[in-house]
Amino acid sequence: MTSALLSLSALLAASALAVPAAGAAPRNDQPAAAPAGWETVDGPELARFAGADGRAQAPAATGLSASAQADDSGTFALKSVRNGKFTATEKNYAAPNTGVLRARSAAVTGAWEGFAFEWHEATQTYALKSLANNRYVAVEGNYTGNSQNVLRARSTGAGTWERFTLYYNEDLDRWALQSALNGRFVAMENSYTGSLQYALRARSLEVTGSWEQFELYETTG
Repeated sequence: MTSALLSLSALLAASALAVPAAGAAPRNDQPAAAPAGWETVDGPELARFAGADGRAQAPAATGLSASAQADDSGTFALKSVRNGKFTATEKNYAAPNTGVLRARSAAVTGAWEGFAFEWHEATQTYALKSLANNRYVAVEGNYTGNSQNVLRARSTGAGTWERFTLYYNEDLDRWALQSALNGRFVAMENSYTGSLQYALRARSLEVTGSWEQFELYETTG
């Protein structure tokens, strides 16, 4: 099986964000449901898919943190189907956007684009730990405006804010992430401008297309 794995912050009025395209705008009238044609992937399945992956692995440049690889599920890079870019942790952004996730890298250059996927059996969810700063990725449900529910690597532990359900669509060979905090699917904000362009945000009720679809590459040392 060819596998491509799936796979921020209130700037408010001071931010130069553009509003997403109308067809991709989130709705808030109901929780997201499991998408048709997509199946959940647990820890053992993720390891199996990665092991059977016929796609070349993404090169992991020197600097990937061994200490961040705290789980057997694997270490991966997330590539947005929408813009073909790998997701990076913006650890050098100033507060309150420190650690925001953005699909902006043309290649996996090092720890910036690496994430450890840690399987949690009790909740049947994953926590994503950034190798760039050794922090777990959280959904910022308390942010407001166009940065509400952005993904940010800022937590030292993993609770509901930091947990995700991982989905795979075999026909499309694509992956999707659903936040345990708000039940929304993670989308890449291709239409944003400024410092949050290409930010990842848990805001979609369903997987409508490339906005919510990702490829996932296993990283190698």
